Amino acid sequence: MVERRATILIVDDERTNIQILDNALGNEYNILAAMSGEQAIAVAVESLPCLILLDIILPDISGYDVCKALKSNKLTKHIPVIFVTAQSLPEDELKGLELGAIDYFRKPFLVPLIKVRVRNQIELVQKTAALEQLAWIDGLTGISNRRSFDKRYFEACKYAIRNKRRICLIILDIDFFKQYNDHYGHAQGDVVLQQVARAIDQVASRPLDLVARYGGEEFVILLTDSSEKEGALLAEKVREKIEALAIPHIKSKIHRVLTISIGVTSSSNDGCSFDTKALLETADACLYEAKAMGRNTVVSTDFKEKTPRSF
Repeated sequence: MVERRATILIVDDERTNIQILDNALGNEYNILAAMSGEQAIAVAVESLPCLILLDIILPDISGYDVCKALKSNKLTKHIPVIFVTAQSLPEDELKGLELGAIDYFRKPFLVPLIKVRVRNQIELVQKTAALEQLAWIDGLTGISNRRSFDKRYFEACKYAIRNKRRICLIILDIDFFKQYNDHYGHAQGDVVLQQVARAIDQVASRPLDLVARYGGEEFVILLTDSSEKEGALLAEKVREKIEALAIPHIKSKIHRVLTISIGVTSSSNDGCSFDTKALLETADACLYEAKAMGRNTVVSTDFKEKTPRSF
């Protein structure tokens, strides 16, 4: 897999300076350019570069004002800024650092020094982004974790209430997973969790669908703009796919292969406000009803899709 090149925004009112920096950095990074403060802000908001090289003296507003604007905008406040300027007084450098800049280059440029310091900052940005991403991913299965789900669920509920749309929740649990672990071992249990996560992710594949590990052997699917009937149909596809994996489970009390039980619910159809906690509890109650009915089945609140299998 080819790594995506980092993007750097160069802000300077002198084309010669932009060209020098482009020649120095263009082989390693995607380069954007702006020649005024207002243009710099607009490009930064639209493109969200990894790093901004910012001149202090600009034709409209100062680089200091640009830095203030960027740091006050939630979209751009995380982007590191390096001031690049001919001003050499210590108080100029101090002011830039106090505004949130991470470094300070002086003109005329020492290209080898700029390349090394830019490379160090880009590597730091990429490592920080990778760590941030890991905080939202379940380390075993590679899908979203509980923290990620909680955040997306809160946002989805706000969206649904504000726009009078529906959201659908699907909670599923691997049947007799403790018995599976006891018999096959926890290492093989981890493999099964990975297989189940991958299968769910393949079925719930729309861009806005979220699949997360909810805890232990429990998973959750969050569907936006979906009815409960749509959610129940998708849940049945998930159930069928897991069963079709034909993972041996001789300690299962209902079947000789691994199966799952699923609960499905959705917010009301009229777009009214709803209790986010109660919605989760309802989905969980449907899951436990599916277990009580013999497992390897889907139970939803509205449509009562109770289809227990016997073997």
